[in-house]
Amino acid sequence: MSETSSQSWFALHVRSRREKSVARSLSDKGYDTLLPLFRARRTWSGKNRDVELPLFPGYLFCRFDANNRLPILTTTWVDCVVGVGKNPCPISESEIMAVKTLATSECGAEPWPFLRTGHPVRIETGPFYGVEGILLRTKRLDRLVVSVQLLQRSVAVEIDRRWVVPCSPARRVPAPGRTTEAFNYQQ
Repeated sequence: MSETSSQSWFALHVRSRREKSVARSLSDKGYDTLLPLFRARRTWSGKNRDVELPLFPGYLFCRFDANNRLPILTTTWVDCVVGVGKNPCPISESEIMAVKTLATSECGAEPWPFLRTGHPVRIETGPFYGVEGILLRTKRLDRLVVSVQLLQRSVAVEIDRRWVVPCSPARRVPAPGRTTEAFNYQQ
């Protein structure tokens, strides 16, 4: 599409494992698309193979005019334009450029759980395996904060961000061998 002044980038939710074919179809229709990929090693029939997989499984990005989205929505395997209700939400150019830069670099970008500072996390590997707490970032360091509510005291330890995964407050379970747990939620 030649007119880009009224066009913005949008995320499209597409059928899983159909991202490449949808991107190709939209490109054939003249739309700018972005399908960031990463290399992964998979094993089939006892053999290791390198494959390219989407960084955001089930999604791809496309630039178009939100008022003229019918050609996008009628493309095979496109489920919807991501937004609030029936209103598509554009993605900022800076976020698209950041994703594009990471995807085209040779630094080994890979999908990662969305982690926010201040949210509950669980350590999945390393010396603190199974410990839950709050992720905190201070002076470029990631820390896990574990609190004892009864004492109203907390302890923080420096961690590697790759060790943590987000945990849902409703499904929290105590870490193995721990009696005082960080921010223990009850249903």
